[in-house]
This record gives sequence, structure tokens and C-alpha cells, in this order.
Amino acid sequence: MFTVAVITVSDKGSQGLRKDTSGPILSEMLKEEGYNIVHECIIPDDQNKIMDTLMELSDRMQVNLILTTGGTGFSMRDVTPEATEAVVERKAPGLAELARLESLKITPKAALSRATSGIRKKSLIVNMPGSPKAAREHLQVLMPILDHGLDILLGLDGECAQTDQGK
Repeated sequence: MFTVAVITVSDKGSQGLRKDTSGPILSEMLKEEGYNIVHECIIPDDQNKIMDTLMELSDRMQVNLILTTGGTGFSMRDVTPEATEAVVERKAPGLAELARLESLKITPKAALSRATSGIRKKSLIVNMPGSPKAAREHLQVLMPILDHGLDILLGLDGECAQTDQGK
């Protein structure tokens, strides 16, 4: 069972001025698929705070999958992609590209997403939109490939798989 953290990035949500539902929606979807949600939080749109949170979850807590929701648009406060890119050690652009491509089939506004994805240590970090509807759609697109990607990242499948360990 893979461990997951869901970070909602929202100034208003972190101040209690708005109820952000995209994070809980992602968590519920992942639970239904058997993922172990080990951390959920709402933090402000602050690049240093986002970076610190991502590093804490990856380095200390060693969470397998970290999803952020929010902060991926054109607003001056939308800095989630910059924070993510500052902490990842290896980029994994195909995940964000696939989600964006599929979302473009629903709305041309998907082209405005600046979401990114990458790997830090043994953690896969993926940015999701802040809109509950868009976040759900993005996760639905990625869900069929997440297990395989995490298996490879953790050495459970692929070239580096430990041959004496069964799945």
C-alpha cells in the first residue's frame, strides 16, 4: 500500500476564509483505490512554505506520492509549480502533460495550467488544479498509471526490482 500526502495550496483556505474541497476529493478517490493517506494539510500560496512542506514529506516522512492541489494558474500568488521545480531532483513531465492533454478535451482553459511533476528522493510529486472538478478529472486520468510508476520508483518493478521480493 502506497503512502500519500495531499497538500491544498490556498491563501483563503489556509486562513479559514473558504472551504477548499479539492484536497478532500483527491484523498477520497485515493482511499477508494487502496492508497494510505498519511498527511493532509492546507497551506498558503507561499513558495518557501510549499517547498518546506514538500521537503518534509519527502525527506523526513518518506511519503511515496505527494499531490498538491491549487496554485498552478496565472495569478501572481500561484507559485506551486515553481516551488515543486525547486525541490524535485528529477522531472517527470509526462504526468502533468497527460493530465493537461486529457483536460483539453473538456475545456480549452486547461491550457492555462502550469502544473508540473517530478521526483524527490523516493517521492513522486504531482501538481493538480485547485478546481475540485479539474482535480478529480486529472486524478482519474493518472490513476491507471500511478501504481506502476510508484512500483518502479520504489524498486518493486522494472530493471531495479529486487528479484527475491514478490509484489
